[in-house]
Amino acid sequence: MKSVFEVQKTIREVLLKILDNHSLEQLNKVPEGFTNNIIWNAAHCVATQQVLLYKLSGLPINVSEEFIEKYRKGTKPEGDVSQEEADEIKRLLASTLQQAEGDFDKGIFTTYTEYTTSMGYTLKNIEGALEFNNFHEGLHTGVVMSIRKFV
Repeated sequence: MKSVFEVQKTIREVLLKILDNHSLEQLNKVPEGFTNNIIWNAAHCVATQQVLLYKLSGLPINVSEEFIEKYRKGTKPEGDVSQEEADEIKRLLASTLQQAEGDFDKGIFTTYTEYTTSMGYTLKNIEGALEFNNFHEGLHTGVVMSIRKFV
């Protein structure tokens, strides 16, 4: 499973680099033809990772319930994020990855509630959730790379 975390680390580093190289105005801009922005996609990756790994394992999440509600599947930006919020999202991109890897190594993911994704793929265990999470974050990183061309 080490490679799964290496892939996620690479994805998160790409997102962090993009966040660091764009202004707050650019991060908040929703270009024509898109339904969200760069910062929403980054935060959505964090929220989804927490749901797929922790909630479905019956474990406490490492972000607030309000964060999950704001960035979960089916949401969109409801206004601009502040610099403070953007900084928190950057911090969470790093800390939630480290926490998940450490928790996986400790063996705390002992149960898992099966979940069928919107793509029709059924997650049956933590290993499948970790692999699917990378696929999901890769998709959103691709969206971010498209959005940055228009901001």
